[in-house]
Amino acid sequence: MREKINEKVGVVMYFSAEQRRALPHVVSWHGRDYYVGEVGYHHTIREGETLHHIYEVVDKDKTTAFRLNLDTSNLFWTLEVVSDGNAD
Repeated sequence: MREKINEKVGVVMYFSAEQRRALPHVVSWHGRDYYVGEVGYHHTIREGETLHHIYEVVDKDKTTAFRLNLDTSNLFWTLEVVSDGNAD
């Protein structure tokens, strides 16, 4: 089931100088750490002067998918949508 959440979450992110990419590595939500297995999609959007990085990721177990929003004006992460992959 896909559900809109819009909650602040903790994210550990890493930067690869070789690939020149910054990616989320761990999502901390409701007292649990979800290790990112793969980034399916990344794009940016601009709201006024604020740039947002939107990441669609799935955890290493491939059981939970997340849409994350990094607000570059304050460096806060928001979990916008979570999905367990079921169509319910």
